[in-house]
Amino acid sequence: MNQHIDAIVALSAILFSMGVLGVLTRKNAITIFMSVELMLNSVNLALVAFSRLHNDITGQMLVIFVMAIAAAEVAVGLAIVISIFRNRQTADVTEINLLRW
Repeated sequence: MNQHIDAIVALSAILFSMGVLGVLTRKNAITIFMSVELMLNSVNLALVAFSRLHNDITGQMLVIFVMAIAAAEVAVGLAIVISIFRNRQTADVTEINLLRW
């Protein structure tokens, strides 16, 4: 069982690293949101793996909570991006400066 956990945690670390790389290197707001979702799902994968290892349902309940929060985050974030896109005609985060007078 520990061999499977090691593989799952390694996969989770790889997915999380890909998400961090996407957040740091991409300029499109939608792609950044997708990278953040990838990071959240990699954490969920690790939580389920450790929950299964310890035969405890707490990690799986936390995953459901994280998924609900992630869905709300996507809805609000996408609404903000659409609003900015309508006003500025771009989703490039380097061209968006809302604090400028």
